[in-house]
Amino acid sequence: MHTFLMEFFLAVGCFGLLTSSVFGGMVLVAAWRFRARRRSESASKSAPEFTPPVSLLKPLHGDEPGLEAHLATFFEQDYPEYEILFCARQDEDAGLAVARRVAARYPQVPVQFMTSGEPTAPNAKTLSLNRMAQAARHEIFIISDSDVCVTREYVRSVTAAFADAKVGAATCLYRGVAVEGGLWSRLEATGMSVEMTAGVLVAEMLEGMKFTLGPTMAVRRESLKKIGGFLPMGDYCADDFLLGNWVAEQGETVMLSTHVIDHIVLHSGFVASMRHQARWMQSTRFSRPKGHFGTVMTFCTPFGVLAALAACALQYWGLAAGLLAWAIGSRMVMAASISQWVLQEPSAWQSTLLYPLRDAMGLLFWLASYGSRTILWRGETYVLEMGGRMRHQG
Repeated sequence: MHTFLMEFFLAVGCFGLLTSSVFGGMVLVAAWRFRARRRSESASKSAPEFTPPVSLLKPLHGDEPGLEAHLATFFEQDYPEYEILFCARQDEDAGLAVARRVAARYPQVPVQFMTSGEPTAPNAKTLSLNRMAQAARHEIFIISDSDVCVTREYVRSVTAAFADAKVGAATCLYRGVAVEGGLWSRLEATGMSVEMTAGVLVAEMLEGMKFTLGPTMAVRRESLKKIGGFLPMGDYCADDFLLGNWVAEQGETVMLSTHVIDHIVLHSGFVASMRHQARWMQSTRFSRPKGHFGTVMTFCTPFGVLAALAACALQYWGLAAGLLAWAIGSRMVMAASISQWVLQEPSAWQSTLLYPLRDAMGLLFWLASYGSRTILWRGETYVLEMGGRMRHQG
């Protein structure tokens, strides 16, 4: 009985290694395609620059570590004409005070400050976005989270996607940056950089972009009108997924820009980091249930450990070592490829070394996503329902 059980575990582990290795191969192909497209865009100088006026929408909620420096990067854009709109729930919001302080240093950039009031929907961010969209003066909106840092080419690079009249929305990838250091913060940053990027690249390669990513969501005003604006997203957790998905359902193209930004990890402690990553996985489970279920077959390290332990129990020592080495080595190769070819991380070695451990943690987060329907968001507890709807837990 013991031998049969170990052989079963060995078979399960090997099957998981096979499926995750196939996924890893797809990631390498997708990363190479992304790199080739970026090089092609950089080499092409024939097309005229597309620089229409743009409105940057920045929802805020309180102060955050480094917020002042992060906001300043949006005032230093190498772009001919743009405005920045900030919105928080109340005028006394600490984040709004920081934004006013930063704006005072850049009087040449048009700025609007506004409030959305107390939320009337679970996703209060959508109320702020709706308020800013109504006040925006231009036809292209670029929405970005408060915890991102960008280069001077950000607006120019993201807006370039709209030179194609068929493009209704655009988004871009991001590097996880653990500015405060620490193991848990670095592991979360590695998940942002490698795990998220891998899934996005493969999805874009297989079926094209059908969603946007929260750190950067760009959309035409007209495309936003077609899907009913931001307010219909108010009952959902994953507004970034919905924006791109609903635009794609209208027959318009969602473009993945080759530009990459920095997404700052704000959770340095173990508990806060684990909660944030678990919430991210829960949101995916309810927003994209079928795809989320299949994600389990993309984790390589845990299947390698399972297969190696079973092989050891059967005294297949060489096989155990080979399976474990393959699992860890293949994840390191995948992480290195994404870090260097796609994200161009200055410390690619960090993601390369940490990703096998983060890959094993990913399976735990996946399992945990099926253990609860509640999430803690902005100090409030919500119940998630199928389709990604949120309901306040009364």
